Amino acid sequence: MNPSRRTFITSVALTPVACALPLPYERGIPIAQPSPTPSVRPPKVGQEWSYIKRDVFNGKNLGMLTERVASIGTTIVIERTDESGGRYANEVQGPWGMVITDPHWSKTISFNPAIALWPQELSASWSKQFNTQYQITGYPGSSYGWQAYMNAHGWEQITVPAGTFLTLRYQNLINYISNDDNKVDCIRKETIWFAPSIGRWVARESSGSYMIQGQPGVPILEDSLQWQLSAYK
Repeated sequence: MNPSRRTFITSVALTPVACALPLPYERGIPIAQPSPTPSVRPPKVGQEWSYIKRDVFNGKNLGMLTERVASIGTTIVIERTDESGGRYANEVQGPWGMVITDPHWSKTISFNPAIALWPQELSASWSKQFNTQYQITGYPGSSYGWQAYMNAHGWEQITVPAGTFLTLRYQNLINYISNDDNKVDCIRKETIWFAPSIGRWVARESSGSYMIQGQPGVPILEDSLQWQLSAYK
C-alpha cells in the first residue's frame, strides 16, 4: 500500500460528497501566523474536554462525549464517557501528541508506530505523510496498512459552544487497508481545528468512503460526523 502522494490526494479529491447537508461545514476566520508561535498546553491529570457529536447528513445530535486525562506515565491515558457516565474505550498517547490507541473511529484501533495527532510544527506550511500499521482491538495478530497525509491549512479564529479560540486548521487524508476483504479503496478525510491553548482540538469533521471488491459504481459513503467543544478545563 504505497500509492504516490499525487495519486493518493487525487483519489480523495474525487470522492463524492452529499449534494445538500443539513449541517453546514465549520468556518473559521483566517488570521496571520501568530508571533510568537503558541505553545501546546502540556497534559495534566484532570484536564477535560466535552464535545457535542452530530450526524452531518441528518443534523441529528448524537450525544455528548467527555474526554479526561486519567493518568500520565510512559503513556498518557484519556478516559472517555457519555453524558450518563457510560464508558467508552480510552485514548492512549505516548508521548503527548502521538496517538497509540485511537477510539474515535467505528472500531478502536492501535497504531505501531504511533502517529501524530496534530502538526508537529505549528505552521501553516507544515505537512507530513505517516505510514504505519494498525490493529483492531479484540483482533490481535492481524495488522493492516494505514497511510495518512497531514497537511496544515492555516491559522483561524473559530467560535464553538465553548467559546472563541485561536486554532491551526489542518486535514488528514487517510488511505487504509480494511480488515474486511470485500472493502477496497478505503478512504477517510478529517478537518480539524487544533487549539494549542487547551492542548486539544475544538472542532472536528470526518467522513469516509469505500468500494466493494469486484462491484463497479460510486463509492459507498460512511458516516459524516461533526464534533464541537462545549466545555473544557
